[in-house]
Amino acid sequence: MSWHGTDAEPRLHIVTGKGGTGKTTVAAALATALAGEGRRVLLVETEERQGISQVLDVAPLGTQETEVSTGLDGGEVWGLSIVAGAALVEYLRLFYRLGRAGDLLHRMGAIEFATTIAPGVRDVLIGGKVYESVRRTASGRAPGSRRGRHLGEPPAYDAVVLDAPPTGRVGRFLDVTGQLADLARVGPIRNQADAIRQLLHSGTTVVHLVTLLEQLPVQETLDAAAELETDRLRIGTLVVNQTPDASVREDVEVVAAGETDPARLAERLESVGIRTSPAMIEGLVQTAAEAVTRRDLEATLEDAVVGAGRPVLTLPHLPEGVGPDAVRRLAAELAAQGVAP
Repeated sequence: MSWHGTDAEPRLHIVTGKGGTGKTTVAAALATALAGEGRRVLLVETEERQGISQVLDVAPLGTQETEVSTGLDGGEVWGLSIVAGAALVEYLRLFYRLGRAGDLLHRMGAIEFATTIAPGVRDVLIGGKVYESVRRTASGRAPGSRRGRHLGEPPAYDAVVLDAPPTGRVGRFLDVTGQLADLARVGPIRNQADAIRQLLHSGTTVVHLVTLLEQLPVQETLDAAAELETDRLRIGTLVVNQTPDASVREDVEVVAAGETDPARLAERLESVGIRTSPAMIEGLVQTAAEAVTRRDLEATLEDAVVGAGRPVLTLPHLPEGVGPDAVRRLAAELAAQGVAP
């Protein structure tokens, strides 16, 4: 699904999913697919797990943006790890001009104390850094710079891909204004929260949800999609990750179409020189039955995902594991399905 020709081409792509569904890998693949020729894409992590650096096999990400990969068509993918403490120091410098006093507070532990006792502030600080990355111009001007707007400067990044918290926490993470309703009714922090909320609810932002064809991930994905829609956030795509290879599905269809006769199965194996035993044949028959059951469950879950009424993308299971080559292969799959800048 290309976003060309839409009323508002998304520039902030938020990727979430139940833990274990591969959302970080999908986020990296999406950034790679969006980094077309001459384009720059920023890939951001918020949980300080260094998942992106592991997936792309690069040095751990820091609080300064660094180039980590290239896009499918020669664009640039940059990486950033947003740390709440560093974001708060930057915030104090920008809004309160504390300068080195912010570093002193950091060393004294005041930053960690503030972001721990007020989790809402932590999410606003992280959201504020994302907001700045989306709005910053190529010359480095801050969001809202009149001079930058009048000159029509291009953005620093053509797209920002955010590896967001899992679906169980993403609603709270994105509800920055609601979390600060009692904590900060007025002032710079509240103003920043309102600006972030406006960005998140604009046509510039889309939320992609990653799932596997398993009951809990699918149910959590559907619940999260409903919650996000209630909050008037724009859902982009539902990404079904690690789908079985087509040849595997065909093999299961063959098994499902015929009755597995233990005696006939043993006879066929013996005819090609494979020794069999009753336990071996029983195990093979049971495995075949489980594969058919699994296929039926996956079909039901796939129907449920499609029934959500949102664009669905599918990514294959990669037996070789996760790494830079796998990310590029998944990016190519996304591009083939229409994900393009």
